[in-house]
Amino acid sequence: MKQEQTVIMERVYSAPVADVWHAITDREAMKQWYFDTTGFSPEVGAEFSFSAGKEGHKCVHLCQVTEIIPGKKISYSWRYEGEEGDSLLTWELFDEGVSTRLKLTHSGLETFAIHKKEDFIAGWTYFLDTALPKFLTVKS
Repeated sequence: MKQEQTVIMERVYSAPVADVWHAITDREAMKQWYFDTTGFSPEVGAEFSFSAGKEGHKCVHLCQVTEIIPGKKISYSWRYEGEEGDSLLTWELFDEGVSTRLKLTHSGLETFAIHKKEDFIAGWTYFLDTALPKFLTVKS
């Protein structure tokens, strides 16, 4: 049995919770900094997909929203079309006055044969340290 692999990252943004929530749950906003999803809706049971990956190795990601607490938390399953494995991605927001603390937890990575934890760390680091802050700065 493979050892459990989870990526947990926390960042603080100089933006109100409402702005960060909008960035992670509004399909049009997500397109600008995250992925261009098909079928995304911030509702439990909503299924969505998107294509992403390195050149020459694009994967179709298949996701389903499993939990939502408006303004605080959204979780969705994360798997790949035609591949074994199933993970869970959770975004949690914490109001810190004029700032928002975001906690991202991506668990179940050990279930994937092809995708490595290091790749997830690199991807989430890009999104949380570069793409999302840039989007929030442009928005404000």
